[in-house]
Amino acid sequence: MAFPIKVCIVCGEEFELKPGKPGFANRCPECSEPDFDDSGATSLSADNREQNVARREAMRNLLYRKDS
Repeated sequence: MAFPIKVCIVCGEEFELKPGKPGFANRCPECSEPDFDDSGATSLSADNREQNVARREAMRNLLYRKDS
């Protein structure tokens, strides 16, 4: 069984979309990996992560609130 061929939205390279591929379905494996700095931590700061969590919670509340 052949796997579907996708084009990465970041680098434009073609890749096979295999089951269980980590990361995003529209990005190649190299572009799906998080960026690490010399200390081994991801390049996102703690403040940026907190903002992302708050943003996700706000969107979830807007989308799924039961006041309709």
